[in-house]
Amino acid sequence: MEESARPYVLVCERIWLYRTLTAVAGFFGAFTYLLRGNVFCNAQTGNVVLMGMALGSGQWWHALYYLIPISAYIGGAFLSEILPTPVKRHLPMRWETMLIAIEIAAVLFLGLLPESAPVQISQVTINFIASMQYNTFRQSEGVSMATTFATNHIRQIGVGLAHELRRLRTGNPAHRKKLLTHFEILLFFFAGTVVGTVACNTISGSAILLALLPLGIIFARLLHADLTTEKALLEKKPAGH
Repeated sequence: MEESARPYVLVCERIWLYRTLTAVAGFFGAFTYLLRGNVFCNAQTGNVVLMGMALGSGQWWHALYYLIPISAYIGGAFLSEILPTPVKRHLPMRWETMLIAIEIAAVLFLGLLPESAPVQISQVTINFIASMQYNTFRQSEGVSMATTFATNHIRQIGVGLAHELRRLRTGNPAHRKKLLTHFEILLFFFAGTVVGTVACNTISGSAILLALLPLGIIFARLLHADLTTEKALLEKKPAGH
């Protein structure tokens, strides 16, 4: 197909942006686990399991504690669902652009917190922004995505390998783009955790400030598109919404 015949892909749906966001999420995972309470805040399965275990052990108040991160995650999804339309109506930008600005502010806040601050502050903040990011960035160039955790990509790699086995019989390679995309995104998540681990072990809590660089690049690119090349497309919903 000729380049000019390809459908236009919004900047907020492009694969480079998803790679970068996924790497940042891996970085956040290393940060919270190594320095902020040995927990993963990008998803909530672990918190639900721990809450159930606490209830099963009769630790009622300990169980109630897990309502805090779970509620923060619910709140992030709630806000990211109702804010896109008001943002586009009152500001010359997409919600996706505003969300990255919120993430930048959150990273600055966490990077400036003293090491003596309760770890729950960092945990809840990352719960909140991870939920908004997960609910906002859903599909890249035709492939459904999760930018804040790896489980979905691992599952999709398994599905893709099964399709690859079937290809020996059918000869249909249509699945390969999806398989390679999920494998690639998983590698970016892994790379983010590696970089995050090195940074945390080197400069401690200030390490999270390194996330400002990739987030700043994303924000600049999205804002430029909102104000120029995609100004007439602000009402167009990204795929997956």
